[in-house]
Amino acid sequence: MPARSPSTAGTRKWERLGLAGLVVALVTAGLLLAVDPVDTDDADSRVRAELQVVLDDWAHAVRTGDDGSLAELIDDASPELLDAERERIAAISAVPLADLGYELASEPALPLPPETIARFATGEVRAHRVHLRYAVDGIDDTPTRRPVTVLFVHRPQGWRIADDAPDLAGAQTVTWRGPWDHGSLHLATAQTEGGRSLVIGHPDNAAFVDDLAGDLPSVVEAVDDLWGDSWPRRALVVVTSSHEEFSHLVGPRHDGDDIAAVAVSDDVDHERGIATGQRIVFNPAASDRLDDTSRRIVLAHETVHVAARAGTVDGSPMWVLEGFADYVGHRTAAEGLATGPVDVQRIAPTLTRQVRASGAPTSLPADGDFIGDRSALAYESSWSIAAYTADRFGHDTLVSLYRALAAGPVTDEHLDDVLTDLLGVDTAGFVGGWGRWLGERIRDIR
Repeated sequence: MPARSPSTAGTRKWERLGLAGLVVALVTAGLLLAVDPVDTDDADSRVRAELQVVLDDWAHAVRTGDDGSLAELIDDASPELLDAERERIAAISAVPLADLGYELASEPALPLPPETIARFATGEVRAHRVHLRYAVDGIDDTPTRRPVTVLFVHRPQGWRIADDAPDLAGAQTVTWRGPWDHGSLHLATAQTEGGRSLVIGHPDNAAFVDDLAGDLPSVVEAVDDLWGDSWPRRALVVVTSSHEEFSHLVGPRHDGDDIAAVAVSDDVDHERGIATGQRIVFNPAASDRLDDTSRRIVLAHETVHVAARAGTVDGSPMWVLEGFADYVGHRTAAEGLATGPVDVQRIAPTLTRQVRASGAPTSLPADGDFIGDRSALAYESSWSIAAYTADRFGHDTLVSLYRALAAGPVTDEHLDDVLTDLLGVDTAGFVGGWGRWLGERIRDIR
């Protein structure tokens, strides 16, 4: 927000001064006017307005594929950026966009290191944080926004774009990259309960993209069957072709081949029950590692996160969130609840070995168990907790348990209260029942 201008005080007070005082007052006023922050703010506002016009023209060129306008917007000292923008235009033309724009952030200009200024023989260089605003037609009811850092340079013809991902020493700069920044695209559509769903990938994973599109209608229907229809009932799935692309879309903390896919979102309004910018993003290794069954399980798992996101608060117990999603995923693939010994051992081999070696679990998985070497056991245990709840108390109770515990961090006392209200048992009774249920389904248990 611009600094608030100081109020003008003492109006016409100088009229009471003598001539000498009048001269001093006028000289002082002249000095004040020379550094008046109002003038500085006005100048900055004018520049910001000019930069927004450049951003609007940039967005229009990208949307319409106007190469001539694009060439005028990109500075001559940045031919690589112009080439990259042309490739982006060619790729993004395949995406059905309802909106695309760039919005100058309200923050002040970023500090520039001397070497950045020295790159340009010009009077002024500015770096600003910008929001890329876009909406995919039929998917996004509300546009999503992603951060971009833009370097502008002033030339005799006006402001030009010099870089959209500058490295500014001493300043935190972030530039989000979409699928269209990673090469040409291959798209597949699917008609799901809430309208058109879309899968976006690249030509090298076209078959996997098409398979996911074929899975989506039945997956959305299966999620509906348990969760209900209080969600958009459609999805946008992205299949990445490189770790760089995967990291751009989901963040570096998920950059590993042990993660098949991640559901991400933009803003979540829990009071209104609205989540924007929801995407299911597949790891580049997924197409080689997943067969038809595991692909459907993963897709259904992540679709659960999409369906439940508006009612899920960060910090909620992981065993509830991931267990329910895994349960729906396996149920979707099996077209029914797996309760026999072979099924439990097949779905949860790590848990089966643990139970045979050490006996039934005596506590619920902790959030920290879902990272590192213990993650396989944590996920399998969580799936089995959901399967036990559905088998012994019913699907409606399982969904109610999720909704009750997904509202944020849960204390031991609150967990006891929820379990007692919904299931008629406290935490110890719940864990004991789960352990006995496992014992009935895993042979040779100690």
